[in-house]
Amino acid sequence: MDTIAERGLDGLTMAGLGRQVGMSSGHLLYYFRTKDELLLRTLEWSEGRLGAERSALLSRPGSARERLDGYIDVYVPAGPRDPHWTLWLEVWNRSQNADDDARARQAAIEGAWHRDLVAILAEGVSRGEFRTVDPDRFAHRMRALLDGFSVHVAVGIPGTGREQVLCHVREFVEQTLIARS
Repeated sequence: MDTIAERGLDGLTMAGLGRQVGMSSGHLLYYFRTKDELLLRTLEWSEGRLGAERSALLSRPGSARERLDGYIDVYVPAGPRDPHWTLWLEVWNRSQNADDDARARQAAIEGAWHRDLVAILAEGVSRGEFRTVDPDRFAHRMRALLDGFSVHVAVGIPGTGREQVLCHVREFVEQTLIARS
């Protein structure tokens, strides 16, 4: 993951990666077949770790708003060249030419994020913490907002650092989602 984040997939050779991890390029090709497969499997591994964080977040006691803030915190990149987000950028860049299996695997990862957000939103609506919204529709919009801001953070666009983005997103949540008494 760190090597892909540092060099990008185009700058990565199987021979170079093999030297880094103490394997031959033949071994890597045996397990991954292509660099695109290596990228997708690395993303799946990274997402497995984040999925465990999200599961822990969803099972914590507290308000739906607290869980939503935690979800947002996990979603937004740490900063420019965040290794996890660099993987996503590489995958999205290759998605147009991906086969059906790769697209389905990517959709499964995206779907897990979406389902978790829908669950938080539905809970908040049912408890009266959030305005009455369609959780699925709101989740689509919110993830588009998070993706857009997160890309800006990951590529280092000036004025869109992590803290600024978190402020924008929390302001959006306050204005569009939080129930007013």
